[in-house]
Amino acid sequence: MKRFLFPRWMNPFLGVLGLAVVGGGVYAAAMGGLITDPKTLNVGYMPTQPVPFSHALHAGQLKMDCRYCHNTVFDAAHAAIPPTATCVNCHSPAGEDGQPPALGAVHTESAKLQPIHESWKTGRSMAWKRIHNLPEFVYFNHAAHVNSGVSCKSCHGRIDQMEVVYQAEELSMAWCITCHRNPNEHLRPQEFVTKLDWTPPEDWDQEEFAKAHREKYNINPQTHCAVCHR
Repeated sequence: MKRFLFPRWMNPFLGVLGLAVVGGGVYAAAMGGLITDPKTLNVGYMPTQPVPFSHALHAGQLKMDCRYCHNTVFDAAHAAIPPTATCVNCHSPAGEDGQPPALGAVHTESAKLQPIHESWKTGRSMAWKRIHNLPEFVYFNHAAHVNSGVSCKSCHGRIDQMEVVYQAEELSMAWCITCHRNPNEHLRPQEFVTKLDWTPPEDWDQEEFAKAHREKYNINPQTHCAVCHR
């Protein structure tokens, strides 16, 4: 019986195959572990919006409360993106006669506000670009956090100082679990949740406050999977 012999070219082929397997493993690890890591991918994400809305001006200089635009944040899981009508409350377009309205006439003729005015006239929503975008399999409830005394600043940073909003924190699972395990440093009186520049008094004892606050509002963050993956 004649034995089967592999051709000579199989020897270098096996070497090339081995390199491909090792290279593929390194590539998969890099794609899954580094490039898609929240710290690598999302922190600092700053898309260009259709209208250059300055939070530093509105929330910072003018001291507008976050809830004026994001009006569902204390009542719902999602912090609402303001509709065009909210913008038009202050930035109404000129009337059909070309004259500015008696009220809500801030920068009526500004070219930067033309997309807002066009949205108002046509009824088509503004195409705002989402910045803080959690995966679909992650459940996060804004109302549960802000009503517990967690400030917007803890997750979004000093929005009131941002000319262009960017993602300030990594918002990874490990980052969230770290906070759930020790939320004390992120708690503050509920009336100051949206006051991003709030600083405690000199005689403030954060641990003592957090202990009493957690007991009063029964704040005991969980870390098991079902909390966020429902």
